[in-house]
Amino acid sequence: MELSEKLSGIARRGQDQVDHIKNEEATKTALVLPFINALGYDPFDTREVVPEFTADVGTKKGEKVDYAIRADGNLSILVECKPIGTNLSNVQYNQLYRYFSCTDAKFAILTNGFEYRFYSDLDFENKLDNRPFFTFHLRDFNDQDIEELRKFTKPNFDVQAILSTANRLKYTNLAKQAIDEVFRETPEEFVKYIVGKIYDGRQTRQVIDEFTPIVRDASKLYIKEQVAQRLRGALASNDVDTQPPSASDISIVDDTSINDDGIETTQEEIDAYNIVRSILAENIDVSRIAMRDAKSYCAVLLDDNNRKPICRFHFNSKSIKRIGFFTNKNEERVDILSVNDIFQFRDQLKKTADEYQD
Repeated sequence: MELSEKLSGIARRGQDQVDHIKNEEATKTALVLPFINALGYDPFDTREVVPEFTADVGTKKGEKVDYAIRADGNLSILVECKPIGTNLSNVQYNQLYRYFSCTDAKFAILTNGFEYRFYSDLDFENKLDNRPFFTFHLRDFNDQDIEELRKFTKPNFDVQAILSTANRLKYTNLAKQAIDEVFRETPEEFVKYIVGKIYDGRQTRQVIDEFTPIVRDASKLYIKEQVAQRLRGALASNDVDTQPPSASDISIVDDTSINDDGIETTQEEIDAYNIVRSILAENIDVSRIAMRDAKSYCAVLLDDNNRKPICRFHFNSKSIKRIGFFTNKNEERVDILSVNDIFQFRDQLKKTADEYQD
């Protein structure tokens, strides 16, 4: 099973149990240990995963960190766990900080079960950084996140290989956060910069106040247009020039539609359909990929043919979303947390579509 599929499974089970995970120990059992296992380390082998790792640190005697992971027999990763729901931004990770400086471990993880923050000593040797160089969210990850996390798996673990890219990764992520803050909060410095580009008059307080909502709206519109452009490009085949969707296409809309039969096509179903089209566009003319909605499910078909089902969306339940995949025309349903999880089944969708090409 692929790493992304394992992690999605852990996330789904954790979400199902979230009301019963009341403390740190439950968080470890339900989420942290399965996460460590997904990376290829055996949580039941104390030669690989040492629980309640103890070391004397200066005047502190017998302090413990939750787990220590050994890679190739060497102490490599320290893990400190907090109860589910803990805001890690406000956590004091004293044990990790002290232990890191007196052990051979080069990496440390702070987690609340769903979020995993990876630290090292990029700023000062043998001193744990104040900021993580990589953060992995179990309920919200993409292909790039998986590739970064894969470096920490048992078969791929290489300290120097990770450190060689960690510094760039750290500042790339920090830059992304800063950019996100600009678009969300529109700081005055950013407003002044834009006003200086488009307005010749003096930047008085009144001018800044008047332009702030304009700059904010323009920023949101820019992002929306860029996303729409990327989607159009992804949905276009290699042989067809990128054009705005035609009237016969399923377009990106902001609300649901209900046909004469009372069948409701939701925004989530349309989003999921567009994701499937973008995946299959690499091999198939997207004009051959059709969506046919029904009361109990929404189907994606090749050539709009019921005998060529690619997948089905079972999104009618308010609590659980499922997508049905086909092997030899037999449907197997898989739980997903959001439509973005469909990207994790790229190979399976392509394989199903290819079967109809033979």
